[in-house]
Amino acid sequence: MKKFSKQIVASSIFIIVFVSSLLAQPAQTLIDVNIAPEKSDWVYKPNEKAKFNLSVTKNNIPVQNVSVWYEVGPEMMPPLKKENIVLKNGTATIDGGTLKEAGFLRCRVVATYEGKEYAGLATAAFNPEGIRPTTDEPKDFIGFWDEAKAANAKIPMDAKVRLLPERCTEKINVYEVNIQNYKSGTRLFGILCVPKAAGKYPAILRVPGAGVRPYNGDTGNAEKGVITFEIGIHGIPVTMDASVYDNIRTASLDGYQNYNLDDKDRYYYKRVYLGCVRAVDYIFSLPEFDGNNIVVLGGSQGGALSIVTAALDNRIKGLVAFYPALSDVTGYLHNRAGGWPHFFNAANLSFNNSPQKIETSKYYDVVNFARHLKVPGFYSWGYNDVTCPPTSMYAAYNVITAPKTLFLVEETGHWTYPEQWGMAYEFALNILGK
Repeated sequence: MKKFSKQIVASSIFIIVFVSSLLAQPAQTLIDVNIAPEKSDWVYKPNEKAKFNLSVTKNNIPVQNVSVWYEVGPEMMPPLKKENIVLKNGTATIDGGTLKEAGFLRCRVVATYEGKEYAGLATAAFNPEGIRPTTDEPKDFIGFWDEAKAANAKIPMDAKVRLLPERCTEKINVYEVNIQNYKSGTRLFGILCVPKAAGKYPAILRVPGAGVRPYNGDTGNAEKGVITFEIGIHGIPVTMDASVYDNIRTASLDGYQNYNLDDKDRYYYKRVYLGCVRAVDYIFSLPEFDGNNIVVLGGSQGGALSIVTAALDNRIKGLVAFYPALSDVTGYLHNRAGGWPHFFNAANLSFNNSPQKIETSKYYDVVNFARHLKVPGFYSWGYNDVTCPPTSMYAAYNVITAPKTLFLVEETGHWTYPEQWGMAYEFALNILGK
């Protein structure tokens, strides 16, 4: 009984840590800088004036005579307007101007209170459904990926499975799995959770956000009767001590998203995209899988990988993508925001602005995969995201012709509320018949 209790506690800790990382809302501060567009839906027409309501509060009471400075301009671009003001009553209305074309106008405010700065921002949308991508699809895009998938399929999967007893529960078994991918000797690692009861089950493939870290596995959905496979992308075990990942993150995998960007055949994400398809191969090899029902799910880099996987693999029945990265990355070359990892913004332009890198980006841009989606998708993001700018995400979303549901939470940045994940899981489990 004591052993079983320890397993439950350990599993609960893993779930809490995993969910907390997904729901990483900004920490509360002593002073709140509250700002929002005047319109309740935050949406304006091109050439319509946008105004922002501002209040600076302490204990929910406006702070008198507080000094602030603000700047307004297209998101991720140099500001068009800057001003210092004193809020006599702790509130103000800021004239943000307008945009002539579809896009997003952002107002950033910094208040100074007792020598410390507190920031807030809000982003007004201008006809977001009218945003079109700046990237284009190479003529051999489909052929390139068909050839890559065919070559990968010839590599033996050579699955190696290790039970993780400390993570198992009364209902599920948890394993660390590694499979061969991309070339002989290269491995893909992940955490597999399988219901113990005899039967056939649908599956969820969880694809990761950016970074280098261990993974705990999606035990929550597995307990509901779903096979879950949560993968890493870097070809390293996913159960090592956290300090190992810290060392790798700052050494060999520092800036991995830029590796070999000048060569479409050697670019880092080629192995990653093919690895997602190989993970689907593995799920289909499981005797417990029902052989049909599978959904892919992720956020940020994982949101991008969800779209990519569903576009590359017609076995996927649906997808969930939160604030997808790698979307319309060439936006900065056209004087507007581009997607993470911001290859062509001011900080990276001198390093990446070459014909070869621009051309390679087209083969990996989420926009060009979104064009080929055939399955239903659930998407969610906010207007205040400075990691994956909404301009870039709408550029991808607007080219999708498959059934799509967008759940907007305008005030959010690169984080989520529990309600967003609740709706996402409901969407995914409904497709899986759960």
